Amino acid sequence: MGLRMIRFKGFGRTLSSFSAGLLAFPSIAWVPFSILLIGFNDFGILFVVIMSSIFSVMISTYSSIRNIPPIYIDAAKNMGAKGFRLFRHVTIPAATPSLIIGLRQGWSFAWHAIIGAEILMSIVGLGHILSVGRDFLDMSEVIASMITIFTIGLIVDRFLLNKIEEKIRRKWGLDNHR
Repeated sequence: MGLRMIRFKGFGRTLSSFSAGLLAFPSIAWVPFSILLIGFNDFGILFVVIMSSIFSVMISTYSSIRNIPPIYIDAAKNMGAKGFRLFRHVTIPAATPSLIIGLRQGWSFAWHAIIGAEILMSIVGLGHILSVGRDFLDMSEVIASMITIFTIGLIVDRFLLNKIEEKIRRKWGLDNHR
C-alpha cells in the first residue's frame, strides 16, 4: 500500500494523513471492534495485531521512498535505468535503511497489540497470564510476565531486527565502523 501511495500522489497524501490518524488509535481500542467483527478467537487477535501495526509500516514505506534524494533517481535515469530496474537497483536500496526502521517500529506496535489483545480475548498467552496474575493479585506472576514480555521484545529487536539492519547497512556501505 505504501508503494501505491508513492505512485498516486494525491492518494498518498490523503492516505498518509488517514494512516497517521489511525496510527494514533490505541491498539487496545481495536479489541471491541474485533470481538464484534470476528469473535473471541485467534483470528480476532491477529486482526488487532495487523490493524495496530499496518499503518506504521505503510507510513514508513511511504516516507522512506518519498525521502530518497532525487539526485539518486535522476542519476540512475541518466544512466538508462527505468521501470523495475530503477525500482530494484536504486529505489529499494536507497529506502531500505528507513524501511528497516519501519519494520522495527511495526514489530513494536504488533508486540504491544498482541499482549493487549491476549489480556482481553485469550485464554492462553503472556497477556492472559498477566491478566490472571492481576485478577488473583499475584504480584510475582505479574512481574514474571512483564519480565518475559520485555525479554522477548528485547531478543527480537536486538538479535533479529538489529542484525538484519546491521547486515543491510554493511551491504550498502552505510556502516561507519563504530
